[in-house]
Amino acid sequence: MRKALNIIIPILICFLVGLSASYFQADAIKNWYPTLIKPVLTPPNIAFPIAWSIIYLCMGLSIGSMINSGSERTRFFIKAFIFQLFFNFTWSIGFFYFQNPLIGFLNIILLDIFVINYTLKSYPVNKVSSLLFIPYLIWLLFATYLNGYILMYN
Repeated sequence: MRKALNIIIPILICFLVGLSASYFQADAIKNWYPTLIKPVLTPPNIAFPIAWSIIYLCMGLSIGSMINSGSERTRFFIKAFIFQLFFNFTWSIGFFYFQNPLIGFLNIILLDIFVINYTLKSYPVNKVSSLLFIPYLIWLLFATYLNGYILMYN
């Protein structure tokens, strides 16, 4: 039961962070975001909640797998996970709530660094945990491109 909770609780936390962030971005997504010049590769709005649902599930599974691994470095990875989750949340506030692509871009660069760090450092300890972060990393790098484009052209 404990091992199941070690996975279920992080998944729920990830989804709660995402749900909380959506509260701060709802108005801007409706009124501000549509007015921006965006790259041709910008996905339709419906793609974002689908992608983030998959990513939050993978993120929760990743840290849950790390917790269940019994590694002596588990505390380090929990801290690294919390840092990246914090920057994940605050990106929505900077970019959408404050409607500031520059703050969003600076935030997402830090987020990229934290996610790359977690992905690379977790690989030798728990390959599954690391691989579960790959969809997140790919989506995040794409989001960095989108944010950078919006910053440059708006």
